[in-house]
Amino acid sequence: MTDQLADGYDVVVVGGGAAGLNGALMLARARRSVVVIDAGHPRNAPAAGVHGLLAREGMSPVELVGRGRAEVRQYGGQVVAGTVATTVQDGTGFTVTLTNGRTVRARRLLVTTGLVDELPNVPGLHSRWGRDVIHCPYCHGWEVRDQAIGVLATGPMSVHQALLFRQWSPDITYFTHTTAPPTAEQAEQFAARGIRVVTGEVTAVEIAGDRLAGLRLSDGTVIERDAVVVGSRMVADASFLAPLGLLPKEHVSGMGEYIPCDPTGRTDVPGVWVAGNVTDLSAQVGAAAAAGAAAGAQINFDLVNEETREAVEAYRAGVPLT
Repeated sequence: MTDQLADGYDVVVVGGGAAGLNGALMLARARRSVVVIDAGHPRNAPAAGVHGLLAREGMSPVELVGRGRAEVRQYGGQVVAGTVATTVQDGTGFTVTLTNGRTVRARRLLVTTGLVDELPNVPGLHSRWGRDVIHCPYCHGWEVRDQAIGVLATGPMSVHQALLFRQWSPDITYFTHTTAPPTAEQAEQFAARGIRVVTGEVTAVEIAGDRLAGLRLSDGTVIERDAVVVGSRMVADASFLAPLGLLPKEHVSGMGEYIPCDPTGRTDVPGVWVAGNVTDLSAQVGAAAAAGAAAGAQINFDLVNEETREAVEAYRAGVPLT
């Protein structure tokens, strides 16, 4: 990482995960001046490996990001450590201000800051997140296959999680916690799939020898489990966009909040694109990277169109080409 920042760039990418780095790679290869501003707090940092990513299966998130940074730099892009505090639109571009007071100008913005997982306030849950407290079967299902899995209900999507994880293990227990019991239809589905239902509030995660051992109920009962599935509330990490009028919107699924955009990643604010989990709450690393690449290409196309319009105007005015 470097702390060197130029005064301005064609594109400032805010967020240095898979989406941001792949977007920056596309832009750098398009001979655009681009900088990635990376706060250095990736969501998947607790995970041992990235899964479901072709040719990179099981690679540690740290190594994946390290390779991505090197590839961006290979084509002249920059990666700078920092956290964005605010963004404002001024004239033909944007001024991005970091928390340390530094500012940088951008003709276009690509925001790939991801999201924040808000977990239930159950003692022991946060410290195991990404290890044996998990949320996505496609990210972690294989690693907990055939184990005793608990699903800690947090809302309507928890039923969906329980039915999904049944594909990876025959031993699934659904903890209603503070939510309503399953409906008659859901209870029938659970019974048909052999999913046990436990009512009562969960008050703690039991740990033994740095391994999850079970869930403790309010009556003191401990239900032994090897892993716990919990649906976090996922909230877009993009408060710095508020001065531009870009505010998160509640997702129809109830899973959290995201920044809306069109299929290319373009937001309602001209010149601002988003990609990855900041707009797609369920995107895995591969999908986030692909979205970043697509947004990068669209941003370059937008800049080409702008430069072509300016060139035509200059040509008509008899201004020599530079």
